[in-house]
Amino acid sequence: MDAAKKQSSAVSDVGAWAMNVVSSVGLIMANKQLMSPAGYAFVFATTLTGFHFSMTAIIGLVSNATGYSTRKKVPLWELLWFSIVANTSITGMNLSLMLNSVGFYQISKLSMIPVVCVMEWILHSKHYSNRVKIAVLVVVVGVGVCTVTDVKINAQGFICACVAVLSTSLQQISIGSLQKKYSIGSFELLSQTAPIQALSLLLFGPFVDYYLTGKLLASYKFSSAVLFFIILSCSLAVFCNISQYLCIGRFSATSFQVLGHMKTVCVLLLGWLLFDSELTLKNILGMAIAILGMVVYSWAVEADKQTETKASSLPRDAAEENVELLKQQQQQLDGSSPHKDVELGKSQP
Repeated sequence: MDAAKKQSSAVSDVGAWAMNVVSSVGLIMANKQLMSPAGYAFVFATTLTGFHFSMTAIIGLVSNATGYSTRKKVPLWELLWFSIVANTSITGMNLSLMLNSVGFYQISKLSMIPVVCVMEWILHSKHYSNRVKIAVLVVVVGVGVCTVTDVKINAQGFICACVAVLSTSLQQISIGSLQKKYSIGSFELLSQTAPIQALSLLLFGPFVDYYLTGKLLASYKFSSAVLFFIILSCSLAVFCNISQYLCIGRFSATSFQVLGHMKTVCVLLLGWLLFDSELTLKNILGMAIAILGMVVYSWAVEADKQTETKASSLPRDAAEENVELLKQQQQQLDGSSPHKDVELGKSQP
């Protein structure tokens, strides 16, 4: 029975990761066609994210109305706080991409892994073994080799990158902590946060996009092809959002960051296959190192789990057994000498 449960859980874990990788990579490819100058030049990234959360919110409302999912109470102030952090993450990432070179933007994204580790240690007293730390370092080096090119830093860009990294790391940690704190499922939590994020992004997104691009959404000429890619992007974003909450709830923010870089590898390969992007020996070497790091990380996490399981099932050590033996002897003495209270060191009347 236990073996069947473990097998079912493993299949669910693989399914969650597969959904996240496929939907994320598909979303990036669809957005690339929608937003690139060679595509449809829909450059309103923040507003598009508002569309994403609007569709997610609608699906959540329909799910609750039909009884497919149940609505568990989460305090409004926690939902507002989470939405502010999440929207800060989205805006910060967009600003960081605009103000920094692509190389520094990639470095800032890579820095999320150690930042998440430090935050989990500070907020939840979580500790990592040396083998996990080494695996994380290998992944960071591998992804850095295949993605980081030119690195240029300026004060504004650096501040935006710091805000983006901190808010994104905090948002991902909060997803897991809120699910555990209120015993709420990933989709139930997403259906409560999505309407708040959608409303705020649709209100302020066009202003942010105008600051970033100098273009107004009202002046953009929509076509049937653009609408198709917007709907496709929103549909993929729903699966991406659900799988993100699902993966972090099942694993941790650190695991989501580390194994999530498989998406980076997939995007590079698909960019080479579909968009004729250049794939150099440096890219291939970096991808190989990153994949090796992910494999080592998975092994290290599983090894730590087995170590913890064995430690919890081990018999008590000799010191504990000696203490228990002394207690038993003391109880026997107490039974043979009813007029003595050995524990208090006083004579009983």
